[in-house]
Amino acid sequence: MSDHNTQGLSYARELEGHVAVLDSFSGVALAILAVASGIYTYLGVSSLLDNTGAFTVFAALAYSVAVSVGIFVFWSYLLRLFPAVRTGKARAGLFAAMGLGSLAIVAMSSWLNAAALAGAAAVEQHLAVTVQDYQTSLERAHENALSAQALERDVARVRQSFEDLSEQEATGNLSGLAGRGAVFRVLRQKSEELAALEQQIAAQSAAVETAFRDGNTILSRMRALTVEQGPVEARSVEFSEHAVRLAGLISELRQLSVAPLVKRAAEDLAASVVLPELDASTEANRTNQSATIDAVLDVLAQRAQTLATAAQEVIALPAPRDVQYTPVSAADAVILYAGNFLPSWAGAIAIDLLPAVLVLILAITQAAIRGGRADVPAHDQLTLAELKAALAVARQIDQTIDATDPKDTPK
Repeated sequence: MSDHNTQGLSYARELEGHVAVLDSFSGVALAILAVASGIYTYLGVSSLLDNTGAFTVFAALAYSVAVSVGIFVFWSYLLRLFPAVRTGKARAGLFAAMGLGSLAIVAMSSWLNAAALAGAAAVEQHLAVTVQDYQTSLERAHENALSAQALERDVARVRQSFEDLSEQEATGNLSGLAGRGAVFRVLRQKSEELAALEQQIAAQSAAVETAFRDGNTILSRMRALTVEQGPVEARSVEFSEHAVRLAGLISELRQLSVAPLVKRAAEDLAASVVLPELDASTEANRTNQSATIDAVLDVLAQRAQTLATAAQEVIALPAPRDVQYTPVSAADAVILYAGNFLPSWAGAIAIDLLPAVLVLILAITQAAIRGGRADVPAHDQLTLAELKAALAVARQIDQTIDATDPKDTPK
């Protein structure tokens, strides 16, 4: 036997010794991994089940035991069979089976493990995201309401202009007829309408600020619930109650916007003029009154259009987004916010698929052992113990043959 064959045989025997040592505890290690996965699977399944009775516990326990047994048997098969096959077709088939089985393990176990590892944190993440959505919606509703309240200044400006015109008419600087005649009454009529609208807008300010203040108070409590100690399920229940109240306040803020009211008032401003009877003493003065009223109506239409445009701009502001809090289970939250819990997902998958690395290591080692023995004749691969055993067997065979041979008979 050449030196090269001797080295290859020595290399193969060394690897076989290591494999024999590793085989002595590989089964135990695989069983521990399977049991650990089953425990976390049990916790994940328990978070999905609503009931807490004995039957529910038994169901979760049965599922976790089935997962543990399945993982142990699956990887035991591959640890034995994958390193032993030699053809490329057989290896490709077993590799495909390993991939399919790994997907099945992830589907039935790994995501539940992730739910057990990071389920509570994922639910808290869901609460925090919901709080942020509610805060954005509340702020948008408040901004829109404040923009509508700002229309009070536009209404006041138009009202003041009509009051100034009425004062000019009272002194005779508008139609040329001093006093409180028909033109004066038209101007006063519209200024009083705008004054009433202005008071109605001002009355809404306190309600807007109260709703916004109450909304921020609820938001503060909801933020506290996302980080408080204790079971996240109990906190989710209280969180849901506050979410309903906050949604009502946001809806109230939307209804408190006076922009639609101002727009309707502006449209009615020019359309609902009650023209008084011309009360001048002469025809020429009545003609002046009529011309002045026509001019006032033109101004009234222009101011109404300006006010309606300002109100429409407020109405066209982006409306607050409708936010609805939907409670989620720990398992659903882990999937929903998987990107935020990659380490937990990695750990949950690794505990199930770590044996795949052992399968590949053992396959590579067995291939190396076969490579070391490939060029060595079978009789040269015998160890001293195997040779002694073979010689003993040969002697027993010889003795058996001698005992059964017939004796020579004399002629």
